Amino acid sequence: MKEKITRINRTLFELETGIVIFGLVCQVFVFGFKDKAGYSLGLWLGIGIAMFSAFHMWWSLDRALELPEKAAVRSMSTHNILRYTLIAAALAFTAITGVADPLAEFLGIMGLKASAYIHFITRKISTLIYGEEILPPLIEEPAGGQDR
Repeated sequence: MKEKITRINRTLFELETGIVIFGLVCQVFVFGFKDKAGYSLGLWLGIGIAMFSAFHMWWSLDRALELPEKAAVRSMSTHNILRYTLIAAALAFTAITGVADPLAEFLGIMGLKASAYIHFITRKISTLIYGEEILPPLIEEPAGGQDR
């Protein structure tokens, strides 16, 4: 399993790990509500959407980096609009059908944002799995104003 995990982009792994941790913490508080099933379903639908969104952001950014500047901007804009439309459609579907709680679903989607804030925790988990990140040495540039 470690081999499968290490093939995944490290930053994406950290972001999705944070989303799951956020979901687990929120799930503890769901037990205080009357409609546990509705809130839980909404929360985990939102967590799933957040994880898909994180993957889609990584995938679209990875593709756009290989394109010329104007095409990259167009591609990223198109994918952002697509992602936001799908999120809005999922929230609207949940609100209209009443299958789950849309506010809990929105909370789960916000796990994407919360994951960025708990990066210091997910970095430790990533280091346990991947090992220390070895970065190339910085290139030192000569101090400004010196002519060669």
